[in-house]
Amino acid sequence: MTPRAARLARAGVSLALLALVASWLDAGAVLDRLAQLRPGWVVAALVVSLGQVVLSAWRWRYTAARLGQEIPLGRAVGEYYRATLLNQLLPGGVVGDVSRAWRYAGPGGGGVRAVSAVVLDRLSGQAVMTAVAVLSGVALLWGSISGGLLGDTVSGAGGGAVGGAPGRAPGLGGAGWLVAGVGVLLLVLAGPFLLRRLLRFPPLARIAADARTALLGSALPVQLATSLAVVGSYLAVFLMAARAVGVSTPSAVLLPLIAPVLVTMLLPVTVAGWGLREGAAGALWH
Repeated sequence: MTPRAARLARAGVSLALLALVASWLDAGAVLDRLAQLRPGWVVAALVVSLGQVVLSAWRWRYTAARLGQEIPLGRAVGEYYRATLLNQLLPGGVVGDVSRAWRYAGPGGGGVRAVSAVVLDRLSGQAVMTAVAVLSGVALLWGSISGGLLGDTVSGAGGGAVGGAPGRAPGLGGAGWLVAGVGVLLLVLAGPFLLRRLLRFPPLARIAADARTALLGSALPVQLATSLAVVGSYLAVFLMAARAVGVSTPSAVLLPLIAPVLVTMLLPVTVAGWGLREGAAGALWH
């Protein structure tokens, strides 16, 4: 398949998935929710997202500094906003990162080291996000198992009802088991896939050597803390978005559902995850 055909195919998959989600859900109900948007939560989410970009840009700047190159924080923030926009609009989900590396590797940029800094910055964030998503998937499965066992116990002891209500604790059900199981499998496979994809930039040996300098040793606690904070901001923004449209589900229930949805965007079958992300959210959050 030619690159042009691949781009068209991804766009087609995104449009098809979005259409499927729109037909599956009640579009009128969705529009009603959006019409009742709570501005306070929207503002809070925007403030958190601003901190998220600044922190991500700082992590990139720190990673580059470990490789002997300096990026002014203001420039790093601007480049990160530009890269985020391109990643959301163009096929592949990495065009913005390629742009970030190319622009940084301009006059005095350092070529290979510039590419290494961007690749390793992206790897730092995605590795932590994938780990959180895997743990979330395990938590969902465990909740389903424990919920099912509790439901069977209550049903057996109380004749199927307690106080007039069905005697079964809430679980994921058969479809939920399937979605959660497939989700965990995809999450486990996403890490190695992402690593192969990112390390496709030449030369591989140089990037691997740079990884030891930028990610390991004394840099490891900084990278972990920064990436955990960024992932936490993603979870917070999604939670605030839920509150903005009136979702009152407890945070402890919503939080494990967020990271698995975000990780589905890594699968290279759509344009920047559009359609796949919404479909996963509709299936898992339901």
